[in-house]
Amino acid sequence: MSAPASAAPLAPVVERTTPASRAGAVAGVVLLAALIALPWVGTSGTMRMVVELIALLVLAQMWNLLAGYAGLVSIGQQAYVGLGGYALIVLADDLGVNPFLAVPLAGVVAVAVALPTAVLVFRFRGGYFAVGTWAVAEVYRLLVANTDALGRGTGRTLKAVFPLARETRELGTYAIALGIGLAALAAMYVYLRSRQGLGLMAIRDSEPASESLGIDVFRTKLTVYLIAAFGTGVTGALIYLNLLRISPDAAFSISWTAYTIFIVVIGGLGTLEGPIVGTLLFFFLREILSEYGAWYMILLGVLAIVAMLRFPQGLWGLVAERWGLDMFPVRRRVRAPR
Repeated sequence: MSAPASAAPLAPVVERTTPASRAGAVAGVVLLAALIALPWVGTSGTMRMVVELIALLVLAQMWNLLAGYAGLVSIGQQAYVGLGGYALIVLADDLGVNPFLAVPLAGVVAVAVALPTAVLVFRFRGGYFAVGTWAVAEVYRLLVANTDALGRGTGRTLKAVFPLARETRELGTYAIALGIGLAALAAMYVYLRSRQGLGLMAIRDSEPASESLGIDVFRTKLTVYLIAAFGTGVTGALIYLNLLRISPDAAFSISWTAYTIFIVVIGGLGTLEGPIVGTLLFFFLREILSEYGAWYMILLGVLAIVAMLRFPQGLWGLVAERWGLDMFPVRRRVRAPR
């Protein structure tokens, strides 16, 4: 009688979720339900604050995508905030486009400008790239500030929303902000989990190694740059749909990029959770310290320096390392069969 055949070895299990991500999904649904209900239970001031918070969160996620995942440290992202804001004014006031529809179209305008801009700034490397992006943003500010049709240095007011009732405008702005925030987070999560996202992280770790694996480094970085320009342009339009008044110095201010860098550095560079933590901390500090003027900015700078020196992985990095949390797992994990 022959011996029984041995059992075939079990295949390893590939996991793409974690207990923290599943718990986070439930918490996210609860938070989204609360945000949807806010117009009926909250005040217009609370809605405006949520719009500001979402705008900063999306700006931070876009900068994090550039610097944290693609290694493109730009200090000129304010260019797309300003272009998005002015695109909203031109589309809505001059071309008669519905102001709410003009918000996503402003992102298309930002991409149209970003494409030739990328051809120029991608010629630079490292620190020169950062300086080049800032210089290009200044050029765009000066061009807008010297254009009569755009109001030159005094800027313009968004008049297309005046026929709308205040409640309609605020509710529409709030709904668009929720849509932008949710779409930006979901799009980044899906992109980073895709084959292109894995290629992007390979480029971040080692460009020569990723090139040897057949990854097109230039095309991948260009795609990320255009995605960030679209997201930043849409957010710029959202900001000025909320403020109703735009000027070149405010719209192209480097403060936009400085705030996003602070948020990402404090929260955690190269993670989707880091900008969320950083945005909440930034808002908390702004609410309790804004009355101190220049000291408020000095404190933000000191905190950013301390963070870079003592915990370069950011607050979320400390938490994730301590408790092994991963709310947005973008990598595949191979687990041995039980």
